[in-house]
Amino acid sequence: MRHTRWFKDMVFYQIWPRSFRDGNGDGIGDLWGVLEKLDYLKELGIDGVWFSPLYPSPGADCGYDISDYMDIAPEYGGMEAFRAVLEGLHQRGMKLVMDLVVNHTSDEHEWFQKSRRRIEPYTDYYIWRPAKPNGKLPNNWDSHFEGKAWQWDDLRQEYYLHLFAVKQPDLNMDNPLVRTEVKKILKFWLDLGVDGFREDVITFISKKEGLPDDHLFPIFKGIRFYNHGPHIHEYLQEFRRDVLENYDCMTIAEAPLVTPQRALDYIEESDTNEIDMMIQFQCMCADCFFTDYMPRSFSLKRLRRAFSSWQKSHPSGLGDWQYKLAGRGWNALYLENHDHPRVISRYGSEQYRVESGKMLAVSYLFLKGTPFIYQGQEFGMTNWRPESTSMYEDVQTRNQHPDWPEEKRLALYHRASRDSARTPVQWTDGEHAGFTTGTPWFYVNENYTSINAEQALHDPDSILNFYKKAIALRKSLPVVRDGSYQEYYRGSDKLYVYARETKEQKLLVICSFTDKPVRFQAPYNFSLGDMKLLLTNYDGTREENSFLTRPYEARVYLYE
Repeated sequence: MRHTRWFKDMVFYQIWPRSFRDGNGDGIGDLWGVLEKLDYLKELGIDGVWFSPLYPSPGADCGYDISDYMDIAPEYGGMEAFRAVLEGLHQRGMKLVMDLVVNHTSDEHEWFQKSRRRIEPYTDYYIWRPAKPNGKLPNNWDSHFEGKAWQWDDLRQEYYLHLFAVKQPDLNMDNPLVRTEVKKILKFWLDLGVDGFREDVITFISKKEGLPDDHLFPIFKGIRFYNHGPHIHEYLQEFRRDVLENYDCMTIAEAPLVTPQRALDYIEESDTNEIDMMIQFQCMCADCFFTDYMPRSFSLKRLRRAFSSWQKSHPSGLGDWQYKLAGRGWNALYLENHDHPRVISRYGSEQYRVESGKMLAVSYLFLKGTPFIYQGQEFGMTNWRPESTSMYEDVQTRNQHPDWPEEKRLALYHRASRDSARTPVQWTDGEHAGFTTGTPWFYVNENYTSINAEQALHDPDSILNFYKKAIALRKSLPVVRDGSYQEYYRGSDKLYVYARETKEQKLLVICSFTDKPVRFQAPYNFSLGDMKLLLTNYDGTREENSFLTRPYEARVYLYE
């Protein structure tokens, strides 16, 4: 089947289902709640929805520890609700993308329970190793969530590998029976009518033979031996050849520590490319080292470098040869998802929430690629700041620096925890923010009375209505889909300015990342007086080649 790459003309919306909308009053977000909001998403301009895991799960990692890949969790409404949402999306001309999590399962999955009992054919479905003769762990690798990457199992009398939570044992993808199981999962959902998959840490599924100790990396020990492992392309090609190429579907890979050059090994466009898009983490490192829990001051230069490195189609300086991605692969564009805190609280300003929220939308919606918007981002939800570290739910958060004093830990969690992205969506200023008629499963951010979708819908100057305008504008301009990319003000730590250009159209995007006035002078090859101002987050803007920016100002100009 020919892949039409329909995703290039779309804007996606990510739903983390537990906190999106509760439709049956039990306090947990579900698919009945999603069904209620499909028209809201359509009116926003959304063309497809990516769901974080909907499968049955014990909840050790909020659904990313899966106990059954071919069912929908009862708390989300089961298969009945799923089919209703799938039909509702397709009736509206929208797509549905599932989360595929096959680096690991739950330790409560049937496969693992049989593997630990050495019941064939499941004995080698996971990565088991005996203790070393001196009683030490099989190797020195770190888990990303909980200490070292090995857990002893009393029943099997061996250690199993878990790169994430203890209750998330890694599958042994070198076992062809495991790969057959993955292909069954893919085919099951595609045959039901699903339109694609977001593939969770898919670049981790192939581990180096022998699982050697890592004496090079001081943190994330072992990652160089399983990220982009020895058989990763072989396995992804197998999934593509045996299943995916038989459907007109889309795949997007989560890929920590991937560079644009490495990404081309996966996404370079051809009839047999392994993945359609990659979710890179570089745009989330403008205020941290590697992970949100290693903070540093925000740097626009780092953010610009992350954006630009994935946009460039021509060498424009020493070393830029490695960034010739545009024209050869397709980008996934995002500033928020379930794994990171709210972007206004990170890269914008809560004091200038509306202005900076609009500016951040402009900064990425006019780049080349497929944009993803995370639930609540569209009307400017901000970080949650509870009174105690004990109020955090997330396994990754709870295991960050447990030996630190409470005050210091709390300050870090306020800034870095992904639980800020997982508080219930603030629909109204009513009880429980309109998320549920019952008792919410998790805390509602206290600012819901002033920040909610209902208020935003009725305010013509809201972030939500600005997103609607920006999305509609993006879709109306061929230059956004097909134009080249050129950045300006490369040395500025306050202005992000870029142009998109085709033979017929030229777009200039200006974004101020500060509340201080900055002198903007149009690049030599632009005359703003000859261009049309299409979008701005301030009234009374004049087309002048030189002006002082207002706090977090954004402008989009067009010449044709």
